[in-house]
Parts: sequence; structure tokens; C-alpha cells
Amino acid sequence: MAPFLQTRSGLLPGASFRKGGSPRSTGSAETVRLLTWLLPILAFSANGAQKVLLEPVFEKSANGIFHKDREVHFGFSLDSRLKDPVGVELEWEITTDQGEPVARSKPSRLKIPGGGKKTSGYSVKIPGPGFYKGKLSCSWEGGRVSRTVQVGYAPEKILPPLTGQVDFREFWNGSLAELAQVDPQFRLILQPGLSRDERNVYEIRMRSHGNVRVGGWYEVPKGKGPYPVLIRVPGYGANMKPLNRFKDLAVLSFNPRGHGNSQEDVKGKPGNYWIRGLDDKAGYYYRGAYLDCVRAVDFLHWRKEVDPKRIAVKGGSQGGGLSFSTAALDKRIALCIPHIPFLTNWELYFKTSRWPEMDRWIDEKDSRTWESTLRTLSYFDTMNMAPWIECPVFMGVGLQDAICPPVTNFAVYNRLKGKKEFIVYPHAKHYVEKEFHSLAFAWMRERFGLNPNP
Repeated sequence: MAPFLQTRSGLLPGASFRKGGSPRSTGSAETVRLLTWLLPILAFSANGAQKVLLEPVFEKSANGIFHKDREVHFGFSLDSRLKDPVGVELEWEITTDQGEPVARSKPSRLKIPGGGKKTSGYSVKIPGPGFYKGKLSCSWEGGRVSRTVQVGYAPEKILPPLTGQVDFREFWNGSLAELAQVDPQFRLILQPGLSRDERNVYEIRMRSHGNVRVGGWYEVPKGKGPYPVLIRVPGYGANMKPLNRFKDLAVLSFNPRGHGNSQEDVKGKPGNYWIRGLDDKAGYYYRGAYLDCVRAVDFLHWRKEVDPKRIAVKGGSQGGGLSFSTAALDKRIALCIPHIPFLTNWELYFKTSRWPEMDRWIDEKDSRTWESTLRTLSYFDTMNMAPWIECPVFMGVGLQDAICPPVTNFAVYNRLKGKKEFIVYPHAKHYVEKEFHSLAFAWMRERFGLNPNP
């Protein structure tokens, strides 16, 4: 996996119900990842060798997104591994992305030729904009298999209410003022072993909010400049390293506190960033991490070889959330490129994804409740920050993402006031296809006045 990508399995925080009818996660992060890996194997082994394979197909919308007549369509190809023809019974069950029932089909029958394929599709009227899951159950004499696929309807119209508190802007203005009081003590350490004929590579060090030491890797062409620059920010627990790609723009692969080479003062283990300090918004981990990224922009403005009007930020998963927060908190960001973003609309997040860490954290103290926790998290919800983002945004979405569900992606996107574009990958879970990065780099380069495809 390229260093700027979050892992496909992901490592992030969802919901049954606990105290007062509030969200509760089901299972552990390791369990969820293990089951994600095991389920296809279990389905395969349930009948010895799986005799009918189900694969999603998107016949009526290439990207799985629909916009007309409040109707969506689901489809699967059924691939028989049997030598002889087989008759199967099919049944569809449709729910919202929160598991609320929408429709259920009557059983139907289909005959698949030996070693051949057939397609089953199902169209259904839905309540309105959102994401919907279609589960196809396929049974035959001696076997049964089922699989679920997600599609979307008018996602650009999803507009959940903002949850920012009355002092939301005051909190962040004060936080930025505190950061400005910290002497950054910028340092560059040339890395001869990583440098090339066309560019130098430096390890960089600086002081951020709370006097915490953070750093990253800075690649800059050896010419005069000034150069546009790309800031790359990490997924949850990832270690950003040099990209070694471009000859005509600078790249800052930045590690906020607790990541990569930024662990002197804040350790990366255990990987529980999102519950660290959550009792108090002033001491919450993401307050520091968001401000670290602003300090990275300060570093770039300190460098004479950087064009201060051409700074982009890019990242996936947690890095997608950090991309949004950096563009919101710092108007010096000219372009924002998030994909499968985390840290977006916590209330929807806990209703559409399944993680246990928050439940365990709340259970540790009687003083903790879901209401108070969501109130604190609202200060770090990039949906609430989205109206502050004025620069163009190019976002990538994995339609089958259960870790950072697409409804949360659009909760932020639809609050953006500037120019914006998105691309949906219908088969993608917690990742985007390689194509996205090529498109994103070309999108950025064109807007920075560079050859889009060097």
C-alpha cells in the first residue's frame, strides 16, 4: 500500500443501544476486521466448496448512484460452479444504511446453466436521499448463500443538521491563538541517502500546540522556485514517508502527533487516538492533531522556495478528515483532496458503522454519557467546519465503505460553499481505486498551472 493510503481493512471506530437509547457499538475493531476477512471464507466453506458465487453488478448506474423518481436498483451476477444446471430461489431484502426496513421481495426462481452465469436485479422505491442496502439470498437444494450491496440516491441532497455548539468558532479561534504563541523552532535535516539529482529530501522538526514536537518529510526540487506544494496527511496510525514522485512541486509528508516520526512527546501506541482526552475538549487528541496540521502550513510559509498561494492538502480516512479540518482552519490552503474521510458527522457515524471503543470508554466512568461525549466530539466534527472551507475540493468515496460510511462523507461535502467535485467507486470498501490518485494529482496540477500529466 502506498504510504498516502489508509489500509483497506482500516482501524477506526458505532451502534446498538445503551444508556438512554444512545448508540452502542457491537464487537471489537479486531473482530470486525477478522470477520470482514473470514466471511467470504465461511460462506465458501459452509457447503464445502461454494457452488454459486454472488458478485455485485451496477447495470442501471455505473457508479451505483441514482437521481430519478425515488427509485434505486440492485443487481448481482450469479456464477454457478456446478456442471449441471441448477434452479435457485431468490429473495431480496432492502434496508436503509441504518438497518431500517424498506422493502422485501417475494421469492422468485431462476435457472442457471451448468458452469454459467445469470443476473438478478431488483428495483425499489425509496423514501428519499440516502444510502440503501440490498441483500440477495440465494438458495438451492443443498446450499444457500447471501450477499449485501449498497447504492445511493441523490447523495448531494443529504443535509443533516449541524451540531456545533454556541462557542464552536470561539473555541477554534482561541486554539489557533494558543498555537500562534508557540515558538515553532523549525528545523530541516538534509537526508543525502533519500535525495536525488532533481530534489532534496529533508526530515523536518517543529514545535506545535502544547509545545509538542512533530515532524515529517519535505521534498523540494533543486531549482529556484517558488514551487506549489502538496501536504500529505496520514490515515489512522499510519506513518507518512517521502513520496519520491514530482520534479516540479514540493511535497510535505506530514506526521501529526503520535504518527510516524512525531512520537517523542505523544506516542502512537495504543492506537486509541479518538478517545484520548475525550473527557475535555481542551485536552482531546484531535485538538492537537488539527493544530499540528496548521503548524505544517506555518512551516511552508516560512520557506522561501514555496509559493504560498499554491498549497494543497490530501489524505484518506483519518487523513481525509485532517484534510478537511486543515482547509477549514487555515485559509492558506488552496486545494483540498480528501477520500473516504473519517471525523465526519459523529451522530450518523455511530448509526451506520460498528465499533466498540467508545462504549468501553464511556463505561469506564459513571460521569460519561453519550450526550456529553457527542457534545465534545461536535467540536471536532468536520461537518461543522465545512462552511469555513472556501477552497475547491475533490473527494473520493468508497460506496461499500463500512468504516467511514459514504453518508458521512456527503454530510461534510454538502456543507461546502466553494467549488467541489466527487467521484464514487461502486465496488470500493474502505479504499479508493488507484485511478483516484492519478485523477487527484492531475486535478491539483492543472489548478496549480502545471502539466496535468507529466
